[in-house]
Amino acid sequence: MKKLSLIFTIVAGLFLSLNVKAQTTPDYYPGKWNVLVMGTPNGDAKMTFVIERKEGKLTGAVQDSTGKEMTKITSIDEKDKTITAAFTIQSYDVTLTLDPIDDDHVKGSLMGMFDAKGVRVKENK
Repeated sequence: MKKLSLIFTIVAGLFLSLNVKAQTTPDYYPGKWNVLVMGTPNGDAKMTFVIERKEGKLTGAVQDSTGKEMTKITSIDEKDKTITAAFTIQSYDVTLTLDPIDDDHVKGSLMGMFDAKGVRVKENK
């Protein structure tokens, strides 16, 4: 009977371990992200977020499609795997919330009203 319960425990553990997803590392977000915000009043908005970790906190800037800095990110709030970046654009204070999908893709929303999706920019080394 003890052997049967040991075998059952091992099999159950294997099934559970297969369902566990890899956790996002603390340095998942630093880098460049091309983000598309869909359905804004001015149409779809393409922005590049340059995020870095300084002194343990995330900071960064927002660039337009040409690489010109549009604004600095005023704050980035980290909760579990989610970040919320606050910045000012076209005289409006806005927040962008992002959640990881996989190693190189994120999804989220701008102000909770407009869907956003993003992809990590791979730097050539």
